[in-house]
Amino acid sequence: MIYRVRSMVAADLDRVVEIAAALEHAPQWPRRVFEGLLDPATPARITLVAEDSITLVVMGFIVAGVVPPVAELESIAVSAGHQRQGVARRLFAAMAAELSRADVREVLLEVRESNQAARAFYASLGFVDDGRRRGYYADPVEDAVLLRLRLG
Repeated sequence: MIYRVRSMVAADLDRVVEIAAALEHAPQWPRRVFEGLLDPATPARITLVAEDSITLVVMGFIVAGVVPPVAELESIAVSAGHQRQGVARRLFAAMAAELSRADVREVLLEVRESNQAARAFYASLGFVDDGRRRGYYADPVEDAVLLRLRLG
């Protein structure tokens, strides 16, 4: 599979919302929240998508809020049919490169305690546990595990 990572644009939003809605652990944000990610008047964000180079179908996306020298990884999601093919890893690598150019030295995130696949993925990228927020998630109520990664 040949794909590329590029900046998210408004034309990607239908597919991005579709991917998120189909994944249990992805944020179930309303479309207006995704639209707001692209609004230049909102706080600084980096939003990227991975798309198939031939079909131009978006396979996944990543969103980070940026307040140098720190960024928060807000979401990374890959469609079910494209998981475990390196798409998320490539999205994160592209994000990390952009964050470094933005003078970000540290990336933070939170993940459901039960999301073992995501936690293993983040550990493979070098993230380390940095605390916990008790009862942070609802439906079901669950702790958030806080993770931290120092860049370069």
